[in-house]
Amino acid sequence: MTEAPRKKPIPRPSPESIRYWQAAREHRLEVQRCNACGKFWFPPSQSCPHCLATDFTWTAVSGVGKVFSFVTYHRVYHPAFAKEVPYVVALVELAEGPRLLTNIVGVPPQDVTCDMPVKVTFDDFEEGVSVPKFAPFDPAAKP
Repeated sequence: MTEAPRKKPIPRPSPESIRYWQAAREHRLEVQRCNACGKFWFPPSQSCPHCLATDFTWTAVSGVGKVFSFVTYHRVYHPAFAKEVPYVVALVELAEGPRLLTNIVGVPPQDVTCDMPVKVTFDDFEEGVSVPKFAPFDPAAKP
């Protein structure tokens, strides 16, 4: 008897992150921006971590950044990811400042480096679920 493939776990948005996941479904990257001090932040919260103001706006960001830090997983921690090993989990620093925990895709894991330019892409792995991930990006390339 063949075992059915396991489904990947889907994000379970908190009240603070619902807007982030809604934007991701539409292939947009949005983070919170403080209306008092103007700074961006992630992960979502009810107040600005820079000045503690509670007045903020969800704002579309460029989706461009760089790899701040990363690790390559060679071990299967969940059966649904068995065919993806090895894969890279990275902390990406957006051009606007916030850092997101994500995956680096579109490049062999051994080619990922700190400070590597990346741009957001979206993984639509289940209907209604899209996860922001990042792929290598050449800022000098013409669109």
